[in-house]
Amino acid sequence: MVRTEPIDKWVRGRLAGEVVVESREPLLVWQGAFPPVYAFRRDEVAEEVLSPAEPPVRDGFSFFAPQAPVAQWYDVTAGDVVLRAAAWTLADDAVDDRVVLTWEPGLLAWTEEDEPVTGHPRDPHKRVEALPSSRHVEVAVDGVRLASSDRPVLLFETDLPTRFYLPPDDVRLDLLERTDNVSFCPYKGRADGYWSWPGPPALANVAWSYSSPAPAVGAVAGRVAFYNELVDLTVDGVRLERPESPFSSREQRPGADA
Repeated sequence: MVRTEPIDKWVRGRLAGEVVVESREPLLVWQGAFPPVYAFRRDEVAEEVLSPAEPPVRDGFSFFAPQAPVAQWYDVTAGDVVLRAAAWTLADDAVDDRVVLTWEPGLLAWTEEDEPVTGHPRDPHKRVEALPSSRHVEVAVDGVRLASSDRPVLLFETDLPTRFYLPPDDVRLDLLERTDNVSFCPYKGRADGYWSWPGPPALANVAWSYSSPAPAVGAVAGRVAFYNELVDLTVDGVRLERPESPFSSREQRPGADA
């Protein structure tokens, strides 16, 4: 079973610069505990964009794949560009007359109103807030101090641990190894700076940064955050327990296998 909720955002998806789907009243669809997707009426999809397709062959889990049974797959076409099996209809009575198009980064370009959004639609029940603070924050791994700061920005995000974004001058970047990993968040934007701890034990892409975050969290720009789930955090002299979150699982962390 899926859960649905109408929303009045103006949503557009583009392929090769061409608007292939547009709605001012898309339907949000939750598949279990996963973030929402949009399901569109057929008349909200441009003509000749969808053509029936065979199910794709996938090796293992994909965050951007359907998380509920699929009734029909579709290729998505704009001009000479064809995305194979990039849209689908879910086999659920609540949405079986609507179509879902992929949000996998690098395929369709999505906007909510006029702001680009990547990864998945923003959940209207989720809160993201970035607040400057004067708390004293220390980050360590196996007794090695990686950061110490009295000027963090705390990022509060529903269902996730509080993240502490620190000025790069307060982080021992010389002890970390820069990587070419990138990731995308609908609420924060494109994380284009990543660092690994060489170990032992090695922690791939344990820290990250947004050079140009989404306007709502602009205060974290250029700052460095660490996975609370993997490092030892001390805040105002109190050692924090390592939290459990989806990112506690290695396969859920962007670039963890790099």
